[in-house]
Amino acid sequence: MKLSTHLRTAAAIAATASLIVTSGCAGGGDSDPDVLNVGQISDSVAFFPLHVAEENGYFEEEGVQLGERPRLGTGAKLAAALTSGSIDVAAGVLTDTFNLAENNPDTRLTGSLVTEYYVDVVTAPDFEGDPDAPLEEKIQALEGKNIGITGPGSGTEALLIYLFEQAGMDANTDATLVNLGGVPSSAIGALSSGQVDALAFFQPTGQMAEAEGVGDIYLSPQRGDVPDMSGALHGTLFSTSDVIENKSEQMEGFNRAINRALEFIETDPEGSAELLSSYMDGTDPEALEALNEILAQEFATSTQVQQDAFGVATDFHMESGLVEEAPAYDELVWSEVRE
Repeated sequence: MKLSTHLRTAAAIAATASLIVTSGCAGGGDSDPDVLNVGQISDSVAFFPLHVAEENGYFEEEGVQLGERPRLGTGAKLAAALTSGSIDVAAGVLTDTFNLAENNPDTRLTGSLVTEYYVDVVTAPDFEGDPDAPLEEKIQALEGKNIGITGPGSGTEALLIYLFEQAGMDANTDATLVNLGGVPSSAIGALSSGQVDALAFFQPTGQMAEAEGVGDIYLSPQRGDVPDMSGALHGTLFSTSDVIENKSEQMEGFNRAINRALEFIETDPEGSAELLSSYMDGTDPEALEALNEILAQEFATSTQVQQDAFGVATDFHMESGLVEEAPAYDELVWSEVRE
């Protein structure tokens, strides 16, 4: 497989983490032993369980004293913070975990958050593709289109690469991928103005576009539109063996709190809707309602890392070129959360 833009980006991420390792930062060794510092990429839907656990007091009830919870913006910054010891647990996506593990064998996947790929292909209302057509025909309708993504090396780009390969095409030559950054409102603006014909963007971008009447969710792995991606592990928690050794009680308490949050999302849709509204403050209520209806379907039932979900996600990462090779389940996954 050729070394494309997304692989070069992944290599840069790994190099960043490697540089910090060689500079003498062990990860987890310098932080307060009584405090668990948790960082996350953003306030994306994948990390909603952390908000639920915090707002419902689960961390405190499980004996976990949290430090500040920074939003670090990218997987590279998340990995760097974990490696330097400024955070103990990272909330990101599996790609971030794989990239860090490439240069740091002490990386450990410590929990599941989302077990569906929560990136959708959203098209403008005048898009000519048939939403009820077979998958390959739907993908072929994207040929030659301008498609917005968050940026090179992202899961949004990877989805398009994977889909186009299923139809015997190359997303980098058979479409024009437009880098729009990670702000959903800006992406929706590009779609409504005609700058792009479609978006490959994370939730709730599709729900927001539909609520505003400027786009439709055309392809959704979470909805079951891409059968080979069904049940893929996507949102994850990860750490290092040093942190696990030094803060095992806090780590176990943290996961118990997240388990309670996942159960709350599954069993209390009204309470979940209320907390989702505060988490995504300013989002269209119609979009939030649509998102809340599918949360229980895409979140993991617990932090336990299912081997099947890990395997589906590994295959996707390999086929889309997000990684050249992935660690084995037994090597990467913390023993406490294995099947």
